[in-house]
Amino acid sequence: MAESKEIRYEINIFWSDEDESYIAVVPDLPYCSAWGETYEEALAQVKVAIRGHLKVIEKYGDPVPEPKAHQIS
Repeated sequence: MAESKEIRYEINIFWSDEDESYIAVVPDLPYCSAWGETYEEALAQVKVAIRGHLKVIEKYGDPVPEPKAHQIS
């Protein structure tokens, strides 16, 4: 089974004291983020945000950014 496209994007999730929640951001998709009261909720919500972000990009005929490889050191 092929992995869905949104899963291939890097997702960074961190705790925000200011927001008192977990914040999830997608570095390869500018302004694509979500939050949740738990890590798992933030992850689920950002997957929804990615799908929506990609639909809008495709609707307007913009090129869909390819997920970039990020080196971890």
